[in-house]
Amino acid sequence: MSCYRFWFAVALVAVGCTVLPVAQSQPQPPKLKGPPKLEPVAETKLLMEGLADPNVRALGKLLSVKPKDAETWRVVRGQALLIAETGNLLMIRPPKTKQGQEAWMAHATELRENAAGLAQAAAAKDFLQARTSLAAVANSCNRCHQTFRVAARVDPFANE
Repeated sequence: MSCYRFWFAVALVAVGCTVLPVAQSQPQPPKLKGPPKLEPVAETKLLMEGLADPNVRALGKLLSVKPKDAETWRVVRGQALLIAETGNLLMIRPPKTKQGQEAWMAHATELRENAAGLAQAAAAKDFLQARTSLAAVANSCNRCHQTFRVAARVDPFANE
């Protein structure tokens, strides 16, 4: 019987020796030489049509009346944060001219700050402040559109 135990132990050691090196040879992620470069992938228009506009419109609907439950406030906060992050994404897409870059960064920063304020109002379940902040977000959008001559007007409460 001890002979079987011996060979069983040998077999376990042999299997362990063959499996361990395989487990240790997992592919490793490539090592970066410095921080990764932020690069735009989507066009600015796609950010507007896919992130900013649908979230502003949805917020206008959600805030047309005072939300009655925590889940709606959570959705409002989440959509506001998506708009704030859109401001960050806009910052890596400035126009080529120096004058345009300064205005672009100022407008993108304003959008981010106003949307973050909306998220804070939603977290506090402050209906009046949330509506005021949403109007500020829309005004940020419209000032940028006016500066860069984009024929689009943002009005989250148009359906009221």
